[in-house]
Amino acid sequence: MVRTMCKSKIHRVVVTQANLKYTGSITIDRTLMKAADILPYERVQIGNINNGSRLETYVMPGKADSGTICLNGAAARWVEIGDEIIIISYCLLEDKQARGFKPKLVCVNGKNKIQQIKE
Repeated sequence: MVRTMCKSKIHRVVVTQANLKYTGSITIDRTLMKAADILPYERVQIGNINNGSRLETYVMPGKADSGTICLNGAAARWVEIGDEIIIISYCLLEDKQARGFKPKLVCVNGKNKIQQIKE
């Protein structure tokens, strides 16, 4: 059996931009991507804490240490600048491996700077 598991999560980042004219995706500060082990073009789920909406898209890297969190294209309609969101990436693991798996949790401050990484 294969299970879908939470691989990593960037918790309560603040949306800094929303770009409706872009073709799609979420742009994430490269430093946050690295800390959460998220690759460019990786599929992620986004939960908006402010309005309860959820969506899936793929990741584009933003400038390192910029704090950038930008929803692009249609996803820009689901957020407002200043909203807090949760970014979740998943992986597929065999049942035996999944039972001992621990995801990475990246916690940030109000400026999207890393405060703590839990593994």
